Amino acid sequence: MKPPLRIAILECDTPIGKTKAKYGGYGNVFKALLEAGAEHLAQKDGVTKPELELEYYDVVGAQAYPKLEDVDAVLLTGSRHNSFDPDPWILKLVAFTKDLLAQTRVRLIGVCFGHQIIGRAMDVKVDRSDKGWEVSVTPMRLTGKGRELFGVQELEIHQMHHDIVYTYPPSVIPLGDSDRCEVQGMYIKDRLITVQGHPEFTGDIVEELLENRHDKGIFTDGVYEDGMARVRKPHDGVAVGAAFLRFVMED
Repeated sequence: MKPPLRIAILECDTPIGKTKAKYGGYGNVFKALLEAGAEHLAQKDGVTKPELELEYYDVVGAQAYPKLEDVDAVLLTGSRHNSFDPDPWILKLVAFTKDLLAQTRVRLIGVCFGHQIIGRAMDVKVDRSDKGWEVSVTPMRLTGKGRELFGVQELEIHQMHHDIVYTYPPSVIPLGDSDRCEVQGMYIKDRLITVQGHPEFTGDIVEELLENRHDKGIFTDGVYEDGMARVRKPHDGVAVGAAFLRFVMED
């Protein structure tokens, strides 16, 4: 039997309301995604379903981190926080990410805020987008490598961001773009894979975020209504979860 895939999930935020009640933390949201991705690999790729060994680390409050010798991959989650801010915990996360990029064994996965932190650690501009919020199920135009990795021609994926990575670091292979975000995914074989979208999100999670941010005045009526109109559309999150695991397993 193959040993389990040891993945450390760095929780960069805490869920709200019903999502918190159901999952506890974002680690369990990703657990659901990665388990579905493992099932997808077994069914679509005909491989033995990979066993997962997941550990969660609160990098915001506890500022806890894994020992690299104990893991095969590190996944950085999304967050309501700004990836370009100078908060001590964010600076510590960027420094840890730089250390990850400097070694060659442990692989790196980034989602939304995590994708942006990796961009920041690779010294490209990360900041607020002048194109506004990108929310709910959105088409992502894929590059050739993106189509190869995700196994679809165009990716439908939940989005929930106003910040972006402005340019691709020169060492990465671009995975795709959308109307409001040029840098939707990055890849380096055996090193890193990222997406700006949220493959782990469900319609319930995004609906709660849309309602909460609309109630707080963060989202205008237009952003809210547009997002709600697409929140229950089918999406390819599980295909992305499977791609993450394929990436961790690839020789």
